[in-house]
Amino acid sequence: MLRGSIVALVTPMLEDGSLDLPALQRLIDWHVTQGTDGIVIAGTTGEAPTLSTSEQLTLISHAVGAAAGRVPVVAGTGSNSTRETVELTREAARLGVEAALLVVPYYNKPTQEGLYRHFAQIARSIELPQILYNVPGRTITDLEPETICRLAKIPGIVGIKEASGDLARVALLREGTRPDFLLLSGDDPSACEFMLAGGDGVISVTANAAPAAMHALCEAALSGHAEEAETLDKALVALHEGLFFESNPIPVKWALHRMGQIGPDLRLPLTPLSDKYHSKLDAILNEAGLL
Repeated sequence: MLRGSIVALVTPMLEDGSLDLPALQRLIDWHVTQGTDGIVIAGTTGEAPTLSTSEQLTLISHAVGAAAGRVPVVAGTGSNSTRETVELTREAARLGVEAALLVVPYYNKPTQEGLYRHFAQIARSIELPQILYNVPGRTITDLEPETICRLAKIPGIVGIKEASGDLARVALLREGTRPDFLLLSGDDPSACEFMLAGGDGVISVTANAAPAAMHALCEAALSGHAEEAETLDKALVALHEGLFFESNPIPVKWALHRMGQIGPDLRLPLTPLSDKYHSKLDAILNEAGLL
């Protein structure tokens, strides 16, 4: 269902903090022409923690309409409340997304059994393909491979975005889950290795700024052309690093603004990219041919 380069799309905003929906349409049109294989809307890179529920649903609805069936749209609907996640995922399904991306509950630090019951309840409540999202660098709690393998047996749970950066997990998960269970990297710097080890693609921050290059990288890696994939990945190393000079999505929104794609605005508590990184990221964007 979802393979290749899936962009973790930014949320364009206006100076007054409102959603810039015309810019969202332009971004999605651009990604379609650049070869992006799928879109995640209202995820971490989309500043979901600062969006109201009504804004999330507005974004999801407009993304589905803008994509118009040309690429699959996945909605970030996870939270640290099982009940809230069920409600938001149900609404996203009603709006026509292809799948939901469900982050590991953050802050309240559930046990592995609590994580299993959380995701199992959501899957049994809504008939919509669901992708687990493990990002312990943000959530603190790590969704362990044994728990992922248990969850993979539940109908409706179709894959995982694994952002731990632990490449040893690819083999463990490939062996412990059904053959069609999607293994998607959530870590751009190691995504090439992840796919060459048996993964199915990447949910990418870098694809926001370099969609064609990320598509080409994924296509080579998933076709087993390791040397070509590694060459393409080498050309993106500096961009991968530069887009994390500060917390995501601060650098990538600044980069897209420099590229003329969106305005520069974020929501507090995120702040604009620090001045000390401007020339460095400019140089990286120039070297990558993006300016």
